[in-house]
Amino acid sequence: MRVHLHTVCWNDAPRLDFFFRHYAPWVDRFFIHDDGSTDGSAERLASRPDVTLRKLERAHPESWILSAKHIYDTSWQLSRGEADWVVIANIDEHLHHPDMKRYLERMSAQGVTAIPALGFQMIERRTPQAGSLLWRDHPHGAPWANMSKLQILRPDRIASTDYAPGRHRVRFAGEVVLPARDEVLNLHYKYLGLDETFERHRQQARRLGALDLARRWGHKYLWDRETYEADFEAHAGRAVDISSLTDPHAEHPEPRWWRQPGARLTIDD
Repeated sequence: MRVHLHTVCWNDAPRLDFFFRHYAPWVDRFFIHDDGSTDGSAERLASRPDVTLRKLERAHPESWILSAKHIYDTSWQLSRGEADWVVIANIDEHLHHPDMKRYLERMSAQGVTAIPALGFQMIERRTPQAGSLLWRDHPHGAPWANMSKLQILRPDRIASTDYAPGRHRVRFAGEVVLPARDEVLNLHYKYLGLDETFERHRQQARRLGALDLARRWGHKYLWDRETYEADFEAHAGRAVDISSLTDPHAEHPEPRWWRQPGARLTIDD
């Protein structure tokens, strides 16, 4: 069974070691679209034999958010005929299952074609030490519906995707079969150190386009320090130890859009 992962990168050097340490044990190839990194990210990616590095083409010059959406809706199709499963995720999103390879084999056998992940906003006040495996060494995060996403799919059974900005919702063309239970977690490791995260917000805010600003896409990048810290503390106050979860399907308290009455997972004809 082969698994490919598709993502975008911009000055992610501090996060790449954590990313590969998490995914390399069960992902065979990474397709990474770099948006002009200046911190050595592209050079590090180019040195890895399991990475296909591409220049990120801004399909929507007025919107970074829509340009990223375009990548996420199209890049995974490069894996059709080559991979059994594809993962679509940001570099700070660690999709986690205690035995992911075997879980994906089981889902294949059951005819599942799209796998949701239950969202957690992970919390760490200081920068993790080098060599950390984040889900094991920094397991505290708040259940958060905003990060509950559908971003693992079978490229031979899904014909196309139409992600909403931020990938918080998606519709598929093709055969959509979800698992009976939600077992995968989406561990969002954005808050890795208060000062570092706030500075990265400031840098990312400068990359937003006119349309992003008009529609308030990426508005969190524009927060002042007080608003940012209040959001951090709100999540920290709800954080749980994800390693203590015995049945995520039953224990994750946030609503799941894909299981709500009337949820629409297919693209209208």
